[in-house]
Amino acid sequence: MIRTIFFYLCFMISFIVTSFFRINVKILTSKGDIKRRDEYVYKVVYIWSRFIMTISGAKVNVIGLENLPKDQTVLFISNHQSNFDIPLLLSSINVSKGFIAKKELEKWPFISTWMKYINCIFMDRDNLRKSAESIVEGINLLKSGYSMVVFPEGTRSKGKPVAEFKGGSFKLATKSKCSIVPLTINGTYKLLESNNNRIKGADIELVIHPPININKLNKEELEKLPEIVHSVISSKYRNC
Repeated sequence: MIRTIFFYLCFMISFIVTSFFRINVKILTSKGDIKRRDEYVYKVVYIWSRFIMTISGAKVNVIGLENLPKDQTVLFISNHQSNFDIPLLLSSINVSKGFIAKKELEKWPFISTWMKYINCIFMDRDNLRKSAESIVEGINLLKSGYSMVVFPEGTRSKGKPVAEFKGGSFKLATKSKCSIVPLTINGTYKLLESNNNRIKGADIELVIHPPININKLNKEELEKLPEIVHSVISSKYRNC
């Protein structure tokens, strides 16, 4: 209980502090210096997410950093266990990236503002037309050189086996022709969801798999892409 109180207290203070950094973001935006703005935003978000993971008591082990393509736009595809998955990926993979996130996050004060800064897209999964529009928006961002992250399960597993992947998410890669980097997350649900929403320290593992080059896949492989990526991610998944 003490850790939970401490976490949320620090969580709120962090929002107050980062709100001051938005001044610099607005200044750089008004000057039209998009490159410096993006670099500044990513630095702030990276430091904030590392702080969040630290105060949660997470001990993170990252495997496969050598598999990250250098100077290349990619689509990260990951299983989804917890609300901590986004800060985990922001703090553990030092690559500027946005997320395909659920529509509800757009209503969260402070968080939604910074998510918009890093080119997150808020998807309404209950509206097919809106979902399709979000996918198109993501494809355009990838084509513009912004890496993205998607959780094709569509909801948190909270430690259960990896659910079936929704095929629509893979259009982000097939239409933009960017490589896919599969990610396996183990243990983030132990920080919150398995403790009746109380914060508890836990060992976390993030496995970064070798990239999949979309341009080298044949027609049959492209049709089975969701199953292929699901198999890769599940190969390192520990259901415990």
